[in-house]
Amino acid sequence: MIGPRPRILVTRRLPATIEARMATLFETDVNEADVPLTGDDLVEGLAEKDVLVSSITDRIDAELIARLPKAVRLIAQFGNGVDNIDIEAAWAAGLTVTNTPSVLTEDTADMAMALMLALPRRLIEGSQVLARGGGYWAGWSPTSMLGMRLRGKALGIVGMGRIGTAVAQRAKAFGLSIHYFSRSRRSAQVEEPLGATYWPSLDAMLEAVDIVSLHTPLTRETQRLLSAERLARMKAGSFLVNVSRPELIDEPALVGQIESGRLMGAALDVFEYRDGVNPRLLALADANRVIMTAHMASATLEARVEMGEAVIVNIRTFMDGHQPPHLVLPEGGAGIVRRARA
Repeated sequence: MIGPRPRILVTRRLPATIEARMATLFETDVNEADVPLTGDDLVEGLAEKDVLVSSITDRIDAELIARLPKAVRLIAQFGNGVDNIDIEAAWAAGLTVTNTPSVLTEDTADMAMALMLALPRRLIEGSQVLARGGGYWAGWSPTSMLGMRLRGKALGIVGMGRIGTAVAQRAKAFGLSIHYFSRSRRSAQVEEPLGATYWPSLDAMLEAVDIVSLHTPLTRETQRLLSAERLARMKAGSFLVNVSRPELIDEPALVGQIESGRLMGAALDVFEYRDGVNPRLLALADANRVIMTAHMASATLEARVEMGEAVIVNIRTFMDGHQPPHLVLPEGGAGIVRRARA
């Protein structure tokens, strides 16, 4: 039976203001160690709990869902992406899943633009000259640290949703021409202020632009969207920015394209990490052919607090018997049978 306050397990530490607010509203158990929990840890921690407040580091697959205590009725993801959760299995088990979209738009777009500037202008490399030289610097010269100008280049955005549009707005201010591929064409009200060109063919756009920036969610259709074949179609000398999901790219093929010199490089806030970072990718980063950041696109205090507030709203709305505002449905959800959660 549900007590006077919802009982929740929070799998990672959240901003102090959010944890304090949760503690006033819910019976809250927080993973103080702030390390990813194992499946057994999750099952044990969820005993007599109503809600799992998960994050992208929690692997919530069909096997784990089948083991969850029956009292658990809601998985309230702290984050926009939910590819760590088997949504179909959760739905079939009668669990509701929510996420925290929208609040990450501006910060993620800022990061994409920062990476777009950093790679062609060699900002990371330039900042390391003195540190790696032990304080020695040969001094300025007309041919030192030459990079690539952004103004006049063509940016190809894959996925013109909230974040893709925000990136386009920033890029236009830097003098880039805006091109995009998306599941559907945006309205004239979106395209015209940006001077944006819609490409119905991703392959054709990849061949035409100087910079490719990924802003599409991970789904069955977008898994390895930039396959080895598509990466080979990219314009010679172009480069790639990814602040979305690593699974959108055939990473070994990308590494090969950069190693060969055909692609200028890549700026990656996300990359494959299950078995550690690809040593070839690390070597390219060491050679300043790739910039890698530690999944920082949404890492602002403002974003994390807003994400926490969205989690709280989802929990309170659900526990009050209403549909939460950020409900996540399975792909083709209408065709999936859902049974009542005990």
